[in-house]
Amino acid sequence: MRARAIILCVVFMLIAGLGAGCSKKQVESSPASPAVEERMADQQNKEQLRKEEQARLERERALQEQALEDERKAAEAAAVKKAFDDAVVELGNMVHFDFDSFEIKQEYRPLLQQKAEILKKYDNVTMVIEGYCDERGTEEYNLALGERRARAAYEFLILLGVAPERLSIVSFGEEDPIDPGHNETAWAKNRRAQFRLTY
Repeated sequence: MRARAIILCVVFMLIAGLGAGCSKKQVESSPASPAVEERMADQQNKEQLRKEEQARLERERALQEQALEDERKAAEAAAVKKAFDDAVVELGNMVHFDFDSFEIKQEYRPLLQQKAEILKKYDNVTMVIEGYCDERGTEEYNLALGERRARAAYEFLILLGVAPERLSIVSFGEEDPIDPGHNETAWAKNRRAQFRLTY
């Protein structure tokens, strides 16, 4: 029995000794060495520089895209203005008439069709159609004939789909001749419908 008590004592001491040896030791953190701190600071600086460079590149890209967009819009606006200026020139082309006539000649119908298409495209444009005559005939007769010439062009444009409220007519009779001559060449130029635009 004694041996058993000794064995129990030895086992108890071993267990107590093991328990004391396995107790948790508190680990103390030691401050980072200066080299480690310097390396960490260097990495932080590099990361900051990388972010700043990325932000700079994004700003430059945005500026370039804005410049390209502005250039595209300017080119588009210039093209629209040129098309409108060309249309204005086309709308200003005159229609000429035979002596003592207000019938639209066949050769001028395509020109009036072009005018109608342009007017339908640019709905901000209105037009005054001015009727003129040569110097032959009385003033009253020429004023009436000039009005019939202007009205013939007016009605032709309306038949082609131009809104009537965008057109008006006026007669100047034999006033304001293009050619002041007193011959058939001059008279042929002066018998006309002229188109004045407002926009």
